[in-house]
Amino acid sequence: MSMKYDLAVIGAGSAGFSAAITAADAGRRVALVGHGTIGGTCVNVGCVPSKTMIRAAEALHAARAATRFPGLEASARITDFARLAKARDDLVSGLRQKKYIDILSANPLVDYIDEGAARLADGGVRVGDRMVHADKIIIATGAHPSVPDIPGIDLVPTLDSTALLALEHIPESLIFLGAGYIGAELAQMMARFGARVSLLCRSRLLPEAEPEISAALAQELHAEGINLLEGITYDSCTLRDGRAVVSLNNGETTLEAAHIVLTTGRRANTEGLNLAGAGVETDRRGAIVTTTEMRTTHPDIYAAGDVTDRDQFVYMAAYGARIAASNAVLGMQLHYDNRAMPWVVFTDPQIAGVGLTEAQARKAGHKVKTSILPLEQVPRALAARDTRGLIKLVADADDDRLLGGQIMASEGADSIQTLALAIKAGMTARELAETIFPYLTTVEGLKLAAQTFERDIAQLSCCAG
Repeated sequence: MSMKYDLAVIGAGSAGFSAAITAADAGRRVALVGHGTIGGTCVNVGCVPSKTMIRAAEALHAARAATRFPGLEASARITDFARLAKARDDLVSGLRQKKYIDILSANPLVDYIDEGAARLADGGVRVGDRMVHADKIIIATGAHPSVPDIPGIDLVPTLDSTALLALEHIPESLIFLGAGYIGAELAQMMARFGARVSLLCRSRLLPEAEPEISAALAQELHAEGINLLEGITYDSCTLRDGRAVVSLNNGETTLEAAHIVLTTGRRANTEGLNLAGAGVETDRRGAIVTTTEMRTTHPDIYAAGDVTDRDQFVYMAAYGARIAASNAVLGMQLHYDNRAMPWVVFTDPQIAGVGLTEAQARKAGHKVKTSILPLEQVPRALAARDTRGLIKLVADADDDRLLGGQIMASEGADSIQTLALAIKAGMTARELAETIFPYLTTVEGLKLAAQTFERDIAQLSCCAG
């Protein structure tokens, strides 16, 4: 069987749907090739299930932390984890139906094909016995958790992030390998649910974050009883009475737990696509290399999302896919631009950032100045009796232009977009400092941090400046 389309999209996750809808909205005929559960990582095994369970764990912790207010005492406990897990699964299935399956059925220009794994062949896409011919192709097959190269890792009980989020019980103990954003979020969540948790990493906690942010979060995780070990080396894994044992630092340290959780990164889903045969280049990690127009090394093949060498965030996957579809079939010349891309780590406190770090700014050749504001200087944090965290801003010392910033605060995620807009608009630190912000909000901390470049805000009254 053979059919002809304007565009074939391989992958039915957020990037794939974004590309298909962009082309279909412009009147193009699209073949959307899926394999496995429709909806991809975010709705099924990533963002949605993790964030609802993280919130549940936060609710437990918030009750325990109520004593920070004089005269208050509260408690909370898990009464039925299986019921909580079912609510998680119901949320996932409901969003998958509403945001993916129902959207497909309402779009007559998109044909959904799910007849097996796809393979680039003969100038088109072969799916099972069907040959899909298209003028242009977009690959959006996503990524999967990787397995670290540690001797014996295949002999011990392990969980990846997908398996961890599908649990219907709380393990007694867990060892997380990798302390990036996935490891940090899930380790804190499981510790708050009652597991005994160790969090290990070769470098430091959240290596992409500012070192001051990383150190502050490390302090909070230690305070919650998480055994955080940074700068370690992995020797081997062995099985002891059905439990996982990890040897570290040339045998100096040994840890044992019910499971090892693999949070050491993700690898692109490119196996079996016949990329080399089609002339599509990949990097050393297997990710597809793209131009800023999202074009691969094949002139008629584009790629977007986690399968590429670009940012691994669901909203950036959708953004890149819109660019790919617009350029591939609509004749546009859009370019991927992440200079004002906000990102969030849903630990507690939350970590959020945008733009360049201090190190990145210096490497890019900027003469840099920085501002660091502890949350003790933010009235909102004082009123909430939660001063965990800080704000760091990075600016060009010559022209005062804002280059980047990060915030660690319990409400940091909803504050970072203000800084993203400021950077996108090319604002200076002084302009941010002179902007009106509502009092007793976390986002007001950005104004205070900007004022800190030139003034000692400890000497200002409330709302001054």
